[in-house]
Amino acid sequence: MRPLTEEETKIFFEKLAKYIGRNIVHLIDRPDEPYCFRLQRDRVFYVSEAIMKRATCVGRDNLLSLGVCFGKFTKTLKFKLHITALEYLAQYAKYKIWVKPSGEMPFLYGNHVLKAHLGRITEDTPEHQGVVIYSMGDVPLGFGVTARSTQDCRKLDPSAICVFHQADVGEYLRDEEHLT
Repeated sequence: MRPLTEEETKIFFEKLAKYIGRNIVHLIDRPDEPYCFRLQRDRVFYVSEAIMKRATCVGRDNLLSLGVCFGKFTKTLKFKLHITALEYLAQYAKYKIWVKPSGEMPFLYGNHVLKAHLGRITEDTPEHQGVVIYSMGDVPLGFGVTARSTQDCRKLDPSAICVFHQADVGEYLRDEEHLT
C-alpha cells in the first residue's frame, strides 16, 4: 500500500472528474475525518487515514483490500473505474440519467441505454461525459458515458444509443459465475 505517484494521481483524478467534476474536493476534505487514496496491487482504494495508519502493520502480501476500491490501473497505465465506487459517484455526480422501468433490466444485463429507455436526463449534458444512471425511483444502477448531448438525445429515434454502458450493479451476479 502506497500513495499514488504524481502521474497516477493525474490520470485517476481526470477519470474521476469526468463523473463528479470539482466535487473531488469533497472526497478528500471531509468534515468528519480525513480520507486519502492509496494504491495496492494496481487498485486504488479510498480509505480513512486512521484505518490506513493501522493497516501499515499488515504485510504487503497479506493485505488484500482496504477501504473502498475505486478502480484499477491497467498495465498501460489507464484507469478503469469499478462499480464499487458507485456510492461516491452517485453522491457527487454532475450529470445524471434516469431510465424507465422497462430499461432497468437491459442496463443491468450490461447493455447500453437506448433512447426508448431514457426517462430523464440532466440539462446541458455534453457528449462523451460521464453520467450516473438511476432508476426512476432514484436508485443508482451504474454509470456510463453519454453517446450524445441532451439536445441530440431528444431528436434520436427510439432504438439509438444514448449512453454507453461502463459498469452496473448487476456485475456482481454476472461475475459470480466466472468465480466458481
